[in-house]
Amino acid sequence: MTEFTPRHTEPAASAEHPAPAEHSEQPTPTLLEQMGGIGGLVFSVVPVVVFVVANSLAGLQVAIWTSLGVAVALGGWRLARREPLQPAVSGVLGVALCAFIAHRTGEARGFFLYGIWYSLVAGLVMLASVVVRRPLVGVLWSVLTGSGSGWRAHRRARMGFDIATVVWAVFLLARFAVQHYLYNMQETGWLGVARLAMGLPLTAVAALVTLWAIRRAARATV
Repeated sequence: MTEFTPRHTEPAASAEHPAPAEHSEQPTPTLLEQMGGIGGLVFSVVPVVVFVVANSLAGLQVAIWTSLGVAVALGGWRLARREPLQPAVSGVLGVALCAFIAHRTGEARGFFLYGIWYSLVAGLVMLASVVVRRPLVGVLWSVLTGSGSGWRAHRRARMGFDIATVVWAVFLLARFAVQHYLYNMQETGWLGVARLAMGLPLTAVAALVTLWAIRRAARATV
């Protein structure tokens, strides 16, 4: 007779030993990741630099096509690296819109017109959201994370988002004021300098304040 050997079986999942999840939940992209990360922010200023330099050396039409070509090349490079599609497409469309305005106005300074008025509108919307007690930074955080609007019931969380939203508003309105003045003075070169100087540095500061507000809200709503 052959000896019978019992087969070894895996223990069934129980309350004490739950079965491992087959699929882990993907983390929600941060605001910086939605914008394409640090690379996305840096690449966003490259077509501006190219436009200003090309305009000063070869004129408006060359500047328009050169900046467009650089934007498309950067977008294609990001796609080839399998980076998020949305920031790459947005970057190309943004430069295309600015170039179109410059072409229609026939002036190099028209390249900056969209950004100037966008800063004004966005800044006023930010301020209005604080006045109506719906700070936009908090609202966007709720949408991106799906965390709901429970933070509005916590004074500390709401105050943090109020501060972050006001910081964004002040920076946007400051960009409008400076660049609108330079636009009226027809200082295309200085418009490019102001676009760069008031772009990445102010965005970095506002992003840090936003991160502080998010952490403050997370602690307050625990």
